[in-house]
Amino acid sequence: MEGFFDDATILLGAAVIGVPLAIRLGLGSVLGYLLAGIAIGPLLALIGTDAETLRHYSEFGVVMMLFLIGLELEPRTLWDMRDKLIGMGGLQITVTTAIIALLSYVMGETVNMSVAIGLILALSSTAIVLQTLSEKGLMKSSGGKATFSVLLTQDIAVIPMLALLPLLAMPMVPQIGPSGSIIRPGVVDHDTSHAAVSLIDGLAGWQATLVILIVIVAVILGGIYLSPRLFRLAHMSKLREIHTAAALLTVFGIAYLMMLVGLSPALGAFLGGVVLASSEFRHELEANIEPFKGLLLGVFFLSVGAAIDFNVMLDNVSTVIGLTVLLVVTKAAVLLGLAKLFNLNKRDKWLFTLGLAQAGEFGFVLVSFSLQENVLPERLAQTLLLVIALSMLLTPLLFILYDAIAHRQGEHREATDAHRKHDEITEQGSIIIAGIGRFGQVVNRMVQMAGVKCTVLDHDLAAIELMRNFGFKAFYGDPTRPVLLYAAGLKEARVLVAALDDKHATTRLVRYARSQRPDLHIVARAHDRVHVYELYQAGADDIVREMFDSSLRAARYVLENMDFSEFEANEMERAFFKHDRMTLRELAPLWDPNRSLSNNPAYLARARELNKVLETALVTALEVQELEQRDEKAPSPPTVD
Repeated sequence: MEGFFDDATILLGAAVIGVPLAIRLGLGSVLGYLLAGIAIGPLLALIGTDAETLRHYSEFGVVMMLFLIGLELEPRTLWDMRDKLIGMGGLQITVTTAIIALLSYVMGETVNMSVAIGLILALSSTAIVLQTLSEKGLMKSSGGKATFSVLLTQDIAVIPMLALLPLLAMPMVPQIGPSGSIIRPGVVDHDTSHAAVSLIDGLAGWQATLVILIVIVAVILGGIYLSPRLFRLAHMSKLREIHTAAALLTVFGIAYLMMLVGLSPALGAFLGGVVLASSEFRHELEANIEPFKGLLLGVFFLSVGAAIDFNVMLDNVSTVIGLTVLLVVTKAAVLLGLAKLFNLNKRDKWLFTLGLAQAGEFGFVLVSFSLQENVLPERLAQTLLLVIALSMLLTPLLFILYDAIAHRQGEHREATDAHRKHDEITEQGSIIIAGIGRFGQVVNRMVQMAGVKCTVLDHDLAAIELMRNFGFKAFYGDPTRPVLLYAAGLKEARVLVAALDDKHATTRLVRYARSQRPDLHIVARAHDRVHVYELYQAGADDIVREMFDSSLRAARYVLENMDFSEFEANEMERAFFKHDRMTLRELAPLWDPNRSLSNNPAYLARARELNKVLETALVTALEVQELEQRDEKAPSPPTVD
């Protein structure tokens, strides 16, 4: 028992310290777990020989992860995405596997091991890539969508890979374990009293196949018909822990059934997840399992890092580094070819290529599984673990390279756009709306409904064409270009609405327009509070934060449902709005663009004072309302003639 608490404390401490540091350095949580595992395993030898035992328990995290992936994949959704999944994703896995397998065979590996290596290294890091794309705001770009499609295909492909790898196993020589039972190489011998039950031992081939099919059908039918009854029964208890127990029972039960017929428990978990993807209890399942999945999967990556044999690295430093570089270059070449085949533009092409050029966390799962199934020898498996880990460590550098390429191409595109002919502006209105995204569209529609003529500009051709399809007049071109602004009527316009998606472009536009027309009224869209200060200094007259008004309305709805009358909630909203406008005017002169808000003492001191003023203003508003209500209820004085 003491040993259990020792190991648990070490593992949790390593995770709590290592993972936040890795995320802070931009390496991602997966690499954080791996590095923490390396620290407590090979470097400090804090868990030593327990690493392998630990990995067996932590593989439950892999089972849960595949169950959750299955929950996200409704059959109808998969069918709608079939072109991208089969086309782009399928080609990436097939071509990459084939090339890596061929290279491995040329280097002297057997055909079976070469195919296994190709399958393992064809995958990329879903965790790191999706996290990085989200942080950089690239998920909605064409390159981001293409990258997501390939990652989704890879996640799905893990299932057939788990089914295929045992077929590639090396010939096994039976051995006699300590208890006298016959065991396979690589499989731990347990006492016969704890031997696993099997439903297919001693059956003929056709009988075993029939039993497997019956179990799979039972899982599908159970997911459709039995699981709703199970969760309704759990719901009757009104206890949160029973809901969690029912969710865990579902996952472990399906995994155990698959083990009884000799199939991968991860395969069963994935199948169960897909069956339950359309269930009314899907979101509850996700909420209950997610914490266990995250923690157990983290322990799995910790155990992988702890089990890495750095003697292999020290003996073959040049080989491991060379194989890592060869892997990244090979995958990048395949991805670049696919990007050209599917007509991705320059920036998206490099995002797709560099974003997926590493190996992935599922590679650790497949290496562990291959070692367990005797597909790969121990030494080769250790080398693959090192190559996968190093390639994942290179991922932040690959994204830095992408940023440099994108910046360079962006400058080139701006230089090209300077010479590109914009639309000839044939109409001029007293209002110029620069930017016709979701913000500018609303402004344009309301102003035109009032019968006021607008000149609409945007450098997004797709947005312009969409506006034209709905019958609105709009012109293509970069609103920050002086030539286009003057063509749109900057000299005569009364109002300029700066509503561009790019906040830096909005600030440049406001600054230039103010320098040319001191008398022009400028209404600007602000991204956040700091952007308000930038636009204030640039010369905007009215500044509207994207989310401010909608947030105020939401707060008013909250108050109306918390025993405040509509009038009281409206007055509170009005008081907050007036105070916020006053606060912005007070703080704008104190804002320093060269220092963060937290490092500006004068700004912080004044902000604290104004917060106290806000409390007083809101209390005063409530008191005024109460007095007005009393006056309304009081009897009127008699009229004196």
